[in-house]
Amino acid sequence: MRPLELIRAVPGLARDLEALYGGRAEALTRLRDLVRRLPDVARGLKLTQKTDRDEVLSIGTYLERNARTLPTGTALLFEDRRYTHAELDQHANRWAHALAARGIGKGDAVALFVDNRPELMFAAAGIVKLGAIAAMINSRQHGRALEHSIAVSKAKCLVVGEELWDTYVALGEAGRVGGSDRNNVLWLAEHTSARSAAPASAIDVGPLLAAASTRSPPQLASVRLGDPCFYIYTSGTTGLPKASVMSHFRWVKGAGAFGHAALALRPRDVLYVPLPLYHSNALVVAWSSAASTGAAIALRRKFSVTSFWDDIRRFDATAFIYIGELCRYLMNQPPSPSDRDHRVTRIVGNGLRPDIWKQFKERFGIRQVFEFYGASEANIAFVNLLNADCTVGLCPAPFALVRYDIDRDEPVRSPAGNLIRIARGEVGLLIAKVSPRYAFDGYTDQAASERKLLRDVFAPGDVWFNSGDLVRDQGLRHVQFVDRVGDTFRWKGENVSTNEVAEVINAFPQVAESTVYGVAVPGSDGRCGMASLVLRVPPRDFDLAALTKHLRAQLPAYAVPRFLRVQPELEATGTFKQMKGDLRKDGFDPAKVTDPMFVLAPKRDVFEPLSATLHRAILGHDLDL
Repeated sequence: MRPLELIRAVPGLARDLEALYGGRAEALTRLRDLVRRLPDVARGLKLTQKTDRDEVLSIGTYLERNARTLPTGTALLFEDRRYTHAELDQHANRWAHALAARGIGKGDAVALFVDNRPELMFAAAGIVKLGAIAAMINSRQHGRALEHSIAVSKAKCLVVGEELWDTYVALGEAGRVGGSDRNNVLWLAEHTSARSAAPASAIDVGPLLAAASTRSPPQLASVRLGDPCFYIYTSGTTGLPKASVMSHFRWVKGAGAFGHAALALRPRDVLYVPLPLYHSNALVVAWSSAASTGAAIALRRKFSVTSFWDDIRRFDATAFIYIGELCRYLMNQPPSPSDRDHRVTRIVGNGLRPDIWKQFKERFGIRQVFEFYGASEANIAFVNLLNADCTVGLCPAPFALVRYDIDRDEPVRSPAGNLIRIARGEVGLLIAKVSPRYAFDGYTDQAASERKLLRDVFAPGDVWFNSGDLVRDQGLRHVQFVDRVGDTFRWKGENVSTNEVAEVINAFPQVAESTVYGVAVPGSDGRCGMASLVLRVPPRDFDLAALTKHLRAQLPAYAVPRFLRVQPELEATGTFKQMKGDLRKDGFDPAKVTDPMFVLAPKRDVFEPLSATLHRAILGHDLDL
């Protein structure tokens, strides 16, 4: 029986598919496309169903296969540089031998504080070939967050890019790895003809790499699927970044889900990656997709909305990876006759919001949007394999959507103590069952790992991963992302910890207490930061300029709150937990808030009173925060 005949034969299935696709004609068109992709889907799903974590298979396996079978094929493009699969593998091998000579072995962590450039990928590849762990430090961090990220990695060695050296040395002794020995810090020059001299407090890794072997390291033969390969940092509710553990097992599963089942890449394809390699989107989704299929990655140091389509054409990209904010930035650019002058046919990413989904596809001529849902630490992922609109797709793994009390910031339990499943069309908390096949690798901090788990959910002894996300049940095991819950919100493509921001605000001498939360801004994805403050000084003496300077010095730009509200006191529960529900609902609406409010407008050096004029400009999209 043909697939479409089979669909018609299952009672109710055709009706549900028509509802998901928005009509019979569209359903048939996209299902025919799915049928053509079935061999790729089958290959991909086979990889996602691997269970033997002791199997000798790893990232290095794919890199060496490509070097052997596609030696002259393009593996990596960056600016005016091109690297073949053989060259990429040789660079990775040099890093592996150079680090092994310095005592790095299986299970050791090496912290990488380097901008998006080929050398970062070479270093990460070399580290994981040894069975070691590449701790991917966020290159936008500085100060306390950077110090903490280095410390929790427990790295035996730190690689610092020349471009970030000043940020690193500003930490002083707090940022040192393995004591004060300069041999534990490797300095990585920019790839330029006029090479700078390495600082006296670090070792120049360049000569070490030049002298290292390009042969495969023998350690690769003992690297197994279940071994950890990356630490990827994620913001949580504890205030500072947590290092989530990524294994080769999950990287390979990502290769199956995204590179094969979704994108169906070929060696002739080029996947454009304008996102940072310290994020799982680029490091896991994009890299695994390209490496597992022999396709090329076109890497950019930093996303540029004005250069995006020029890059696409220059690299002759056929696909790209996105986050929702990226798509909105592209939509906000003036329409151009060249909007469809490219070869991109499919894209993969997360966060594309329903309000621009169809317009984005139509304007730029994108046929397939493989939206996905996942997190660095999550044990499952959803992928829009059926290419429906406005959905993160489906997940074959066990999951449930349960009732959640936003005001109490916790899931709802029945009188019997079990969580309560929601009905189709409703919004609930996404949880995923933890099992040997869908293991939770957790964080380097065991206590933080335990806080992400829910126990005795539907039966005594069962364990479920708490995603911290609210999603809508769309039927056919499809869900639609709605929002984050608790003390983390997403802004400018980054997760922001409200506690981390509040700690920085509370360190300002004129602030007695603060609470931070995310508020919706019309026309923007995610939630924008807003802080409610209790002052130590009379409001007339509040130094807004000094606070602005303090926040910008201590926080990444995306984490600096854009709105302030000054209150006489903050509402709290009997156990002193701050109540944020009403604050979120009030937002920055002058009709609901009588307290003084302030806004930090773009390109302004100081918070200013939120006037009616500024409020109208924000609502009318005339002031883009």
